[in-house]
Amino acid sequence: MVTATVNKEEMGEQLIRFAFQGLSIESNEFMEKSIELLREKEDLTVDRIIDLFVKKALENIDEAKPDYTFVASRLLLQSLYYQAANNRQHDVNQPYGDFYALIDFLTKEGIYTSKLLEKYSKSEIDYLAQNIDPDKDLLFTYLGLYTLANRYLATNHKKDTYELPQERWMIIAMHVMQDENPEKRLDLVLEAYWALSNLYMTVATPTLANAGKTHGQLSSCFIDTVDDSLQSIYDSNTDIAKLSKNGGGIGVYMGKIRARGSSIKGFKGMSSGVVPWIKQLNNTAVSVDQLGTRKGAIAVYLDAWHMDIESFLDLRLNNGDDRMRAHDIFIGVCLPDFFMEQVEARGDWYLFDPHEVREVMGYSLEDFYDEQKGSGTWRTKYEECINCEELSRKRVPAINIMKRIMKSQLESGTPFMFYRDEVNRQNSNQHNGMIYCSNLCTEITQNQSPTEFLEEFTDEDGYVIKKYKTGDYVVCNLSSINLGKAVPDDILERLIKVQVRMLDNVIDINTLPIIQTQLTNQKYRAIGLGTFGWHHLLAKKHLYWESAEAVQYADELYEKIAYLTIKSSMELSKEKGSYSVFSGSKWSTGAYFDDKGYSDEKWNALKQDVMEYGIRNGYLMAVAPNSTTAMIAGSTASIDPIFKPFYHEEKKDFKIPTTAPDIDHQTYDIYRRSAYILDQRWSVKQNAARQKHIDQSISFNIYVPNTIRATVLLDLHLQAWKEGLKTTYYVRSTSNEVEECEWCAS
Repeated sequence: MVTATVNKEEMGEQLIRFAFQGLSIESNEFMEKSIELLREKEDLTVDRIIDLFVKKALENIDEAKPDYTFVASRLLLQSLYYQAANNRQHDVNQPYGDFYALIDFLTKEGIYTSKLLEKYSKSEIDYLAQNIDPDKDLLFTYLGLYTLANRYLATNHKKDTYELPQERWMIIAMHVMQDENPEKRLDLVLEAYWALSNLYMTVATPTLANAGKTHGQLSSCFIDTVDDSLQSIYDSNTDIAKLSKNGGGIGVYMGKIRARGSSIKGFKGMSSGVVPWIKQLNNTAVSVDQLGTRKGAIAVYLDAWHMDIESFLDLRLNNGDDRMRAHDIFIGVCLPDFFMEQVEARGDWYLFDPHEVREVMGYSLEDFYDEQKGSGTWRTKYEECINCEELSRKRVPAINIMKRIMKSQLESGTPFMFYRDEVNRQNSNQHNGMIYCSNLCTEITQNQSPTEFLEEFTDEDGYVIKKYKTGDYVVCNLSSINLGKAVPDDILERLIKVQVRMLDNVIDINTLPIIQTQLTNQKYRAIGLGTFGWHHLLAKKHLYWESAEAVQYADELYEKIAYLTIKSSMELSKEKGSYSVFSGSKWSTGAYFDDKGYSDEKWNALKQDVMEYGIRNGYLMAVAPNSTTAMIAGSTASIDPIFKPFYHEEKKDFKIPTTAPDIDHQTYDIYRRSAYILDQRWSVKQNAARQKHIDQSISFNIYVPNTIRATVLLDLHLQAWKEGLKTTYYVRSTSNEVEECEWCAS
């Protein structure tokens, strides 16, 4: 900590010595130029001096001098320390002030929830404060600290700095462990703090932003299923608006809604189809923003056989009739195996109206899937529909639908791909429902069903009562392992144990604005433990992305993560009980382990334990995009490759020079072939290897140059489907500035 009772040159020297301490870069030249800069300027405040030094440090960041990001970070830290000391009125020579006083003040200000002071005594808070480690602040890169400080640290209503980074970690730990057994609660809080402060893991951004506070909820995203009725459509829109206001991303399945030209109450040709309702959701996304910070984010999914699929796939295109466009909505397409087979065989594809199918055939086509690859109930029902003369249909070449999908992907990045048969075959709770689509980021696959309106009546007091049969309204509770730090430090077993507990606790303490989400959350107790820092880890292991060794390593590592996650949830079940619909699940029968081919001694023992003691969480693993939290932790996003070894991270409020993590002469070659240059076939292979061990799905981006040939992109999609991927996220294409890739020309 730098003292404030010296002149500007002495202060500058102290700041620079602190910033360079322990780093492998020479400070003399920076010191000379920075002090000279101070001499040229008059009336500099502490913040202005630090700002000048930060900018100078950022100018020095490149592949040869990556540690300048830590110089800039430590300078920014000093600014935060000064601001907090002044606002909290404690000694500026101490980085952290009175923790209890901070909680008391921000609780009275209405920023922190009163539960922190209700659940924890002053002596307990003082004990936790003694375990706050300011040295952990030195782990942040500049981009990480800047992001954390400007978006997530708690301030007063005037946006003045009060909470500091280690206090944010401790508040999150206290919040998620608040209802644990008091006899071991403090130990669990410190375990969570250990995991967070060492940047071994991150929590989802809603948890990062809202834990310990009075507003907002802790879950990342939600999935709704809309029924084919005006009541359901408008009820869903209202629910989605509420969730969006509270900071949730929304996935919406609209495959049950009748197509354009369908009948309404027997009058033919009256329905306007799904597009107008999607445009209405588009308006909701724009109008109902997330806590005043950004517009809502909604992804809509539709089946490839739906009669409106062609107009649906054009929703985000820039040309054409704007009345048929929804530019602020993300789209996803639900693909059965048979469609992909017909694409590959250049066969015919038939489109149907789901309402007419229900009326004529007596079943809903979307309620089935193929139980085996190449055969099953869905294609049997689909062929019945083709052969039924009473049903309207439209015949199109399957490849034409696929062309429209790829055209939209190269122009807008979407639609996302949802391989519905594979998802439902692998569903560990298929005894209790159906999975129709994924979420906004394509990593969540859980049972869904629409909420059904039953009746409306008045009670004896004259109040209007609406009665519903609740459906499964999916909730995503996410957290991610920092592979680049946790694996080299060999702490996965300790980390995953506390991480699963933290996620499980989020389910009970979360405040969700929709009753259906609360009920579904409690029913399945679903969590999504994921990872980030894959490219970072490969670099540290000196494994090339385009290699069989990287694929094998993905297989081995994610099997280990799966084992530890399942074991941790089983142990929690011993302590707290299983999720409510455990009986009959693949967990309870052991089929989950058999389907995965887990048959060695270790896995067989775990299988028996799960069958005997249950499992706490019905869904366990999901790999989210987590680019923001990866930035905070100073690693690479999700399972993605980096864009470049050196680049500028650019958002609407900043442009910050950034290098790949731990880049040096040994790791540079691993990072050199970056996202748009790498052969994406190796990315698919890696993802297939890890998907085997993840019970939900993965946010998997495909990176291509905009010059890619359609046949190459088609082959990637076919490879992804054949190798058992459940979903793919964006197709990210780039400009002609990227060098031509060998694999794209193959």
